[in-house]
Amino acid sequence: ATVRDVGGPGFTIVTPGIRLAGGSPHDQARVATPAAAAEAGADFLVVGRAVTLASDPVGALQRIRAEAGSHPRPAGRHP
Repeated sequence: ATVRDVGGPGFTIVTPGIRLAGGSPHDQARVATPAAAAEAGADFLVVGRAVTLASDPVGALQRIRAEAGSHPRPAGRHP
């Protein structure tokens, strides 16, 4: 069963450990790309060091938003 199946349609899924493809996992045991997390149904992505430690934080955030936003959201879910 998926988290959405267990939590129900109104359950909010927050996914930590988001990294751009090829980015360092730092001390995270499990990481996901923005695309993989969005595809899996995440409502919110926790990006932290993927942005704050980037040489271009604004560019990193723009890439994360573009990658996550390129995947369709289930109807009725958060924007």
